[in-house]
Amino acid sequence: MKLFSSFSVLASLISVLPTSHALIGADWSVTKVPLRGLNDITFPLTIVEADHISGYYFAQQFNFFGIADVGYTGLQPRPDNGGKSIVHGVFSSFVAGTTTTDPNCHTGADGGPGVSCAFEWNGEYNRTYDLEVKTSGNRLWVGTAVDTVAGTRIHIGSWTLPAGTGGILGSQVGFVEWYPWNNGEPQNHCAHLPYQKTIFGNPKTTNPGSVGTQHLAYEYGDCLGQVAFSTGKVASGMVNNCGFRGQTGR
Repeated sequence: MKLFSSFSVLASLISVLPTSHALIGADWSVTKVPLRGLNDITFPLTIVEADHISGYYFAQQFNFFGIADVGYTGLQPRPDNGGKSIVHGVFSSFVAGTTTTDPNCHTGADGGPGVSCAFEWNGEYNRTYDLEVKTSGNRLWVGTAVDTVAGTRIHIGSWTLPAGTGGILGSQVGFVEWYPWNNGEPQNHCAHLPYQKTIFGNPKTTNPGSVGTQHLAYEYGDCLGQVAFSTGKVASGMVNNCGFRGQTGR
């Protein structure tokens, strides 16, 4: 899913987003961002509950100074392997001219320009992973998932942006997507959506004086009002849920 808007007004956001497979959006913002952007940002994300099947994508998008297109990072559930739960991490750039030499990455993103990176590990549900996006200089950006309980740092991928790009800007939008619908929606598809509950934490950065806020989630698209959606504030950010237990999404 590729959302290229950073509008804070929901009506404006919906007007430019694809709606055929839309589900949930959630704006985030950071204060006191330098003119040329941040050198790092971290998005805490907790999959509180979801079936251990492929289908959901929980992600945060971000823009870079000097370029309109986005990058994103996120987590996806996967089927268990050998009795152990698997988490799939994603780190992608939709910026044309992005390059990579990382073995976790390949050229192209959702059929367009950019770079896509992914890595799977024996991850835990109902555990917060800090999704860190950070530059070490020379326009090289690294995506890492940090296990906030074990302290383990999991390398997802890395890529280099083209000349003229700067740091990460101070607002964008995240999303919850059930991506099997992108290959065609089954009849009465909204009623078949599996249950999920996630916490999108307030963004963090090492930039002095900056404070991140994760705003409430909202529905949009053709399943509006049909998937038992709810959202609310929690101490760490925002919680949202939707869907129905016992469903497969198909």
